[in-house]
Formats: sequence, structure tokens, C-alpha cells
Amino acid sequence: MPTATLKIFLAYGDPKRLRTAELSNWTGKAVSGPRSEFDKVLEREESQGSGVYFLSGTDPETNKSAIYIGEAECIKDRVKSHLSRDFWNNITLFVTKDENLTKAHIKYLEGRLIDIARSTERSIVMNSQSSGARLPESDREDMEIFLEKMQQVLPVLGVEAFLDKSSSTAHGKQRTDFLNCNIKGLTATGYLTPNGIVVLKGSQAVLEERASAQKWPSVLVQRKKLIEDGALIEKDGAYVFAKDIEFTSPSSAAATIHGGSANGLTAWVNKDGIPLKQLQNV
Repeated sequence: MPTATLKIFLAYGDPKRLRTAELSNWTGKAVSGPRSEFDKVLEREESQGSGVYFLSGTDPETNKSAIYIGEAECIKDRVKSHLSRDFWNNITLFVTKDENLTKAHIKYLEGRLIDIARSTERSIVMNSQSSGARLPESDREDMEIFLEKMQQVLPVLGVEAFLDKSSSTAHGKQRTDFLNCNIKGLTATGYLTPNGIVVLKGSQAVLEERASAQKWPSVLVQRKKLIEDGALIEKDGAYVFAKDIEFTSPSSAAATIHGGSANGLTAWVNKDGIPLKQLQNV
């Protein structure tokens, strides 16, 4: 994405409370705030406009990040109906300063955003069905640009459901940026991200957990969940990653690969065998 200047206004001087965000040379504007300040968000003039909104939080059944994506010609009227949903703890909305978003525009954006969120698999999408709208070619291109700008702003506001963690992200990286985690003749490959580390599709992990894993139940829980979800599949005496998986730290990734507790700073090495600890001068 091209570089841009982002201006964030903290309404109460606290980055966790109500804030607005705008990009230079863009008509879009975002308003975001915690559920505890829902009323304050709706008091703002922006909430009366036409746009898209996001309710983000945690799915109580799986404890995974969850998001609901919606659209409305008057966001303020629409979002009140979501107070009965208990999973979300933050609301973010996008409108335009020139009030130029039509019903078809926001339906198109909603549909695209639902598809993107489902494809990235960072969050459980709480929408029960898809959406979308047909647009003339020129309008569609305008909305794709609007969508790109939104994706630049959303992570800054804490909404990461649309960040791409697929191998296509890795394709643009230099081969020297990749790290390997080796054990018992098996190899996993990954690369660091702002959120932790991504282990690439095709990477291997041991089939059996270590006895020490019983002392670290989180390791077993994480591995079992990946197996249940089909992200780790058994093949030729090992587990193989069926898709790219992002872990919150090098150690959590290494523990899953090793089948027990592991120090990610020493388990991950570059192509020359230099451990991550040394690379980061820890």
C-alpha cells in the first residue's frame, strides 16, 4: 500500500477511549471507541451518516477474536439493535466527509469486507450471511480505493481482522528474512510479523508431544486446536501445516512444532544457523 499521513484525534486524551482517524487526501473518516462509550460514539455527528461499521471482540464459545461487519444509511439507528450481542467490546465506523456513500456503495463495501475477513481467518465472522451489491465499473474502482484506505486505518484502531497473513505476504520478503525451526529431521519455516511469527504452509511438526508438554497445557491445547481445525495434518510420520498460521510469539510457534515447551529465541535460526536471540541482540 502507498504511504500516507494518518491523523488520530483522542477525544479524551486516552488511546483506548473514543478516537477518530483520518488519512491525508481522503474523504473517509473513522470513529472508534470501546463499548463502555457506546453512547458517546452515537452522540457524534458521524454516526448519523451512511457507512460501514465493525463490532469487534471475542467469541465466548471459542475464545477467538470475533467481528461483525455491518452497513447502514444511518449507522446510529442500526447499531442500537446490536446491544443484545455480548461478544463485542469495541465499535468502529467509517463514513465520508462529503456524505457521498450510497446504499449500493456501502452494501458493496460490506460484502467485500466480509469476504476478506473470512479469507484471512484472523477473526470469526459473526455475520450469518454474505452481502454485496453490483456497481458500475467506475464506482466499483472508487470503492476498491476506499476499501484500501480503510484497511490502512483499521489496524491502527485495533481491528486486525483484515490483515493478510497468507503466504502471498511472504512472497514479497527477501529469502534472508525467513527463519527455520528444526527438530528430529523436520523443518518449519516462518517469518516475523508485528504480531508474532507466521509459520508457512508445508512446515513440519513432531507427531508426538514431549512428556514435558504436560507441564505446559497451553502447548497441548494449541496443538490440539490446530489439529481439530485441520491446520495440522498427519503425513509421513509428522504433522504438516496445511496453511499459514500466525502465532503470537516465536516460542509458542516453536512449542507447537516441538511438541513441548521451547525457547523461540534459540529454536528459530536464519539460513546461516544464527539463532533469533543473536539476530535481535537480545
